[in-house]
Amino acid sequence: MLRVLVDSGCSIKSDELEYYNIELIPLKILLGEQEYQDGVDLPLDLFYEKLIKEKIFPKTSLPNLGELEEKVNAYTNAGDRVVILTISAEISGSFNAIKLLFKDNDKVLVLDSRMAVGGMRLIVDEINRYRDADFKTIQEKVEAIIPKIKIMAIPETLEYLMRGGRLSKKEWLIGSILKIKPIIGFIEGKVKVLTKKIGLKSGMNHIASALNELECDENYEIIPSYTYSDENLVKLMDMTDEKYKKQMRVRDNLDPAIACHWGPGAFGYIFVSKK
Repeated sequence: MLRVLVDSGCSIKSDELEYYNIELIPLKILLGEQEYQDGVDLPLDLFYEKLIKEKIFPKTSLPNLGELEEKVNAYTNAGDRVVILTISAEISGSFNAIKLLFKDNDKVLVLDSRMAVGGMRLIVDEINRYRDADFKTIQEKVEAIIPKIKIMAIPETLEYLMRGGRLSKKEWLIGSILKIKPIIGFIEGKVKVLTKKIGLKSGMNHIASALNELECDENYEIIPSYTYSDENLVKLMDMTDEKYKKQMRVRDNLDPAIACHWGPGAFGYIFVSKK
């Protein structure tokens, strides 16, 4: 039997675990002096209350490696194979720590998603297509799809990107004054500004048009994503070509691991491109 364990940077919720046939590995979230397990004991309303009202900027840290080692060893000792998918190694130490933990266990395959949130959901979908395959095939399929996954989002404010080190203070100041809306995503595992548009409507149009321009693959989900409020996401969906709506199964309110960097009010699409 193949077991698939995914760290909580995937933003897959507890009521979706059966659908994806996975188990979550909770990252740790530190809010002030209180530590929480992402996706376990940190409700989103509490997270946003701390972030918005109390102005507490969260910190993330590695999952409980002792508990993970015990669980995975129990599976492999029972004859199961285990695939572990982590949030990008460029923004978390999870991949390197877990890879080292199981370096001598040939029944465990540890994969760096080089992504987060919905990008990891799409990789899980790909793993599920090849659950009966050997590790080499699974890894090849994952490596092949990663460059095709596009994350395109617009933050409501540049403050959180600046505080998280994703924008310089100069970029933050210029962007705030000129009302520039950066389109953010992942490049080589890092959160990057993909392009910049003047005004919200121009930014929305860029994302909506990207589904056509980048030839969105109809064999995979499109994951509309947002943080805290979906008001702007709804507007983006309204201006999106109707043919893509059938690929949108859920609207994902992103978990703290990424929401703390993008800030409340961010929104966008995550999809697989044919290019």
